[in-house]
Amino acid sequence: MSDAGKAADLLGQIPKQEKKGLPPVHLWNPPFCGDLDMRIARDGRWYYMGTPIGRPAMVRLFSTVIRRDGDDYFLVTPVEKVGIQVEDAPFVAVRLEVTGDGAEQRLRFVTNVEDEVEAGAEHPLRVVIAPQTQEPSPYIHVRANLEALVHRNVFYQLVELAVPGVVEGENWLGVWSGGVFFPIGRAE
Repeated sequence: MSDAGKAADLLGQIPKQEKKGLPPVHLWNPPFCGDLDMRIARDGRWYYMGTPIGRPAMVRLFSTVIRRDGDDYFLVTPVEKVGIQVEDAPFVAVRLEVTGDGAEQRLRFVTNVEDEVEAGAEHPLRVVIAPQTQEPSPYIHVRANLEALVHRNVFYQLVELAVPGVVEGENWLGVWSGGVFFPIGRAE
């Protein structure tokens, strides 16, 4: 079957959801059916056979059946599992909504596929510093073991919200959300 046929067949296998929510991909264990020529770029754009997927509803549908097993990403339905490529993280946090302040502050992130997640103990925020460039790459846990790369503009908003804090005896600048302090950079 051609890759074009595989993608159409995969879409048809995604169960219709009666109520709002995500399909239980963690419960599905279908056989691996090979890799699909699908890629999620670092900027959150989805590509199929080298061409951007221009229909947001289609991207959203595919995003509901993505699963990460180890370092590999798959689209999973009840009857098949296909491998896809993810350059960095499968989602990008493109919007930030802030309520409250101090330790009572809540940070709600909205992703490029309209998932919403509030940073806290169940959805930690982390920042990775690239060793070569010292550039920060912030991530927010979205679901299962899937994260969203925090868009640069959203990260600048976090920097503006940063307050001093101490983590393991060291001074940091960070943000509060859901009663948890998340370090985003060393306080120098």
